[in-house]
Amino acid sequence: MNFGSIAESIGRFVEKTHLVEQAKAADFPALFTNPWFLVPFVALVGYQLYKKAFRDIIILALLMGAWYASGTPYMHGMVIDGQLQINKILPVAFGGAAMLGLIVYLIIGRSD
Repeated sequence: MNFGSIAESIGRFVEKTHLVEQAKAADFPALFTNPWFLVPFVALVGYQLYKKAFRDIIILALLMGAWYASGTPYMHGMVIDGQLQINKILPVAFGGAAMLGLIVYLIIGRSD
């Protein structure tokens, strides 16, 4: 089995299940009021606190912060009339690079 056939089968699965449309139609603010999401999420954070996995909590907080920031009006104003605003993209690029660097440092560069 080669990589091309695997990628093709994954593409057919995504197309058949309409995953992209479902992700676009999701109501993310309502996600944190839904107990089916909130209870496992709080359990995960509680378990990480119990295991003293502060590195994992920091990584989770960074990813949640990036997810929150992606929905702000600043991010939605980065493209105006089909043109990417370079003065708005540079802070986002540098912030993303800093966050990615911190995550790589936490995972690889630091041993417990």
